[in-house]
Amino acid sequence: MLEPGDERAGRWLRRTGPIELMRRLTVEDGSAERLPGMTAARLGGYRLRAAAVEPGRDLAAVAAVGGRFVCPGDREWPSQLDDLGDARPVGLWVRGRPDLRLWSLRSVAVVGARACTPYGAHMAATLGSGLAERGWVVVSGAAFGVDGAAHRGALAAGGATTAVLACGVDVPYPRGHAELLGRLAQQGLIVAELPPSSHPTRSRFVLRNRVIAALTRGTVVVEAEYRSGSLVTARQAQRLGRFAMGVPGPATSGLSAGVHELLRGEGVLVTDADEVVELVGDIGELPPVRRGPVLPRDHLDAVTARVLDALPYHGATHPRDLARTAGTSADETLGRLYELHSLGFVEREGDGWRLTLPSAGNDDARRGGT
Repeated sequence: MLEPGDERAGRWLRRTGPIELMRRLTVEDGSAERLPGMTAARLGGYRLRAAAVEPGRDLAAVAAVGGRFVCPGDREWPSQLDDLGDARPVGLWVRGRPDLRLWSLRSVAVVGARACTPYGAHMAATLGSGLAERGWVVVSGAAFGVDGAAHRGALAAGGATTAVLACGVDVPYPRGHAELLGRLAQQGLIVAELPPSSHPTRSRFVLRNRVIAALTRGTVVVEAEYRSGSLVTARQAQRLGRFAMGVPGPATSGLSAGVHELLRGEGVLVTDADEVVELVGDIGELPPVRRGPVLPRDHLDAVTARVLDALPYHGATHPRDLARTAGTSADETLGRLYELHSLGFVEREGDGWRLTLPSAGNDDARRGGT
């Protein structure tokens, strides 16, 4: 009977408990009017909704799709949701076999634009599969675009993924994702604050995002405009002390403008699953060292490299001239030239030396350039 994120009702619930609050809102004995912040108009709205509540019907409906209701105090309740304070969900409707609390302990949210580009879909799917392969649960909202790509990436890798909906767990929304939601119910988890048969509204989508942010260790945004619900999720994650991450895109893309604004603030730039895990994972979960390719020149000592650099791109040069340019003696230069010759960098031409002609037309191949 309470709308998601109703902090006023959350304070009443914390003060009175669920049974007493329900009694006050349904029995006309004057006790409801004494609740802090209660007005006649608010009370009328609460009582209208309370009159339509049928807990037995809702529990039967969720059981019919293999689901259950989880509330604070239950063994399966994810305690990190308590960080939301009075905006904490009253409970969660859960569909799927895995344990919600255990899955949420090692989870990352991947969210972004519905009308994403092929680049955004690729990055979301790659992150989803990469995180799943590393044993992380991918959490998203099952929407078109980035959300769906992240879920599919995790499923394709045989990993774990959770969808947090702004409707009932038995409502296939969006309808175009009915098949995906069916797979999620079989292989993963579907979670919602609203009871079965409830339909989404704009405000419910926004409020759903706070659950995604609180449930996970961090939120990754893949493509988002300035006015995007995905940025709401990331900023809520920051307020809760979670990591907010963004995948950069082209500076000319409006779909990446919101992500770039996030990165200009407190957001952290990430490009793959390894970098995400480095932030949200345990101590020691570090990404591999990133470096460019090792070139043949990298194995030369400093003096030999200077002699190699002194050789012109075209024509032969006498060792004395090379010594002057390289800052070494003539004898040492000659010794280094023979070393470079044995490695295939240079060749002799009369009394002079020249760079070995490249076979593939790359003038920098022997010199070891980029």
